[in-house]
Amino acid sequence: MRVAYFVTCIVDVVFPEIGEAALEVLERAGVRPAFPMAQTCCGQPAFNSGFQGEARQVAAHFVRVFQGYDAVVTPSGSCAAMVKHYYGELLRGHPLEEAAREVATRTYELTQFLVDVLGVQDLGARTSRPMRAAIHDACHGLRGLGINEQPRALLRHVRNLTLEEMNGHDQCCGFGGLFAIKMSEISSAMLQDKLATILASNCDVVITGDASCMMHINGGLSRRGVNKRVVHIAEVLANRV
Repeated sequence: MRVAYFVTCIVDVVFPEIGEAALEVLERAGVRPAFPMAQTCCGQPAFNSGFQGEARQVAAHFVRVFQGYDAVVTPSGSCAAMVKHYYGELLRGHPLEEAAREVATRTYELTQFLVDVLGVQDLGARTSRPMRAAIHDACHGLRGLGINEQPRALLRHVRNLTLEEMNGHDQCCGFGGLFAIKMSEISSAMLQDKLATILASNCDVVITGDASCMMHINGGLSRRGVNKRVVHIAEVLANRV
């Protein structure tokens, strides 16, 4: 299987440690992915802002870079959902339309690829100390890709980690990319609700599959002076927590 790794903008620029952890996890699962150096953005920011022409250009570039691989794996449910659900329509009538639809069928979020494609659940991971963890189900992963059991299956095999369900685990954190900027008051109110569910839980750490949610929630926790943090699942599976 020829696998390509799509690191995403936010991971590459803001959280490179997540990108390194996800790559380590893939290698531990027996995959040596290619890293196409020409990769850029999936086009979601432009697409969500209504800049269809610009998003179309970015999507076409993505397809050119990643076509020919058997699978494209990314540590982001939102980016995977963008490719999988919108590329076909975004590139309708484009010479790359058929290629875009093919790439979309072969694009996976990290946990989805590990569990559903490779059939891997136990990566031999362990946390640095005994921890109670809860999951924040990011919207794009849960609602856009149907990712629910995959991260839980992986985390149940992490030594020293006790997985507990948190009330409101599937409740949006309010980030939503540009939503947090354009509708900041609503976004902030949604974040406060999310923080309340986290602080009311019995967990030591919250785990998610999207760096954008992680960034948004951790910002709120930090401003409250709370030590509890959200971490990306790749970091847990790579023994970095």
